[in-house]
Amino acid sequence: MSQAISRPRLALASYIVIPARLASTRLPRKLLLRETGKPLIQHTYEAASRAKRPCGVIVAADHAEIADAVQAFGGEVRMTSPELPSGTDRVAVVARELPDADIIVNVQGDEPEIAGDAIDTAIRLLEENPAVPMSTLATPIRTREQLLDPACVKVVFDSHARAMYFSRSPIPHARDWDDRLLADDVCHFYQHIGLYAYRRDFLLRLAELPPCDLEKIEKLEQLRVLAAGFSIVVGVIDQPTRGIDTPPDYRAFVQRQLAR
Repeated sequence: MSQAISRPRLALASYIVIPARLASTRLPRKLLLRETGKPLIQHTYEAASRAKRPCGVIVAADHAEIADAVQAFGGEVRMTSPELPSGTDRVAVVARELPDADIIVNVQGDEPEIAGDAIDTAIRLLEENPAVPMSTLATPIRTREQLLDPACVKVVFDSHARAMYFSRSPIPHARDWDDRLLADDVCHFYQHIGLYAYRRDFLLRLAELPPCDLEKIEKLEQLRVLAAGFSIVVGVIDQPTRGIDTPPDYRAFVQRQLAR
């Protein structure tokens, strides 16, 4: 049984789609891990459901085991081909089945502590910027370790909050380093948070665009959007989300859950 979420309809109808892939390299079958008493995908689904703007939440599953887990806790799920190359492609498949949707939000399945307010912020950015096809989020970087970590994707944006570039390298690069740059009242460095909101028609178009050279080098799919000449508006939030990529990430998550 699928469970629809009842929301008051706003001027733009938005839906959250959670791409959920069974195979994972660094933490095998992570979306089905359940040391907290719930599978990880359920934690993400429940966290996403706290957003106020969306009309509903749908999991885009690539395997029957994930679909079964979602149905077991009453969530809505759609099956997608395991051959699809990316989560964006999986989200686009579901978006094609939602002709009444204006905005589609891509929330990663391994983000069990995503804040509902963060999702609402990404949606609001598109509501307030009708000429922009896509939005995402960022949060301040305050440590040099994080700035230098290639796993921490950085973003720079202009005075209109439009993304200029995303990189695994430190950007902007300080020619003359000073630790005070990290402590300034005005933030100079931002971590990109991998949550995206798209206008539905743009998402369907994006899924047809070939990868660009920058994307291939950095392994960052959002660079395809910039290289094609489209804008991404960036909203700043106070705290980063905590994705689950490795066994230590999951152990720390379990400890936080059990401490509640």
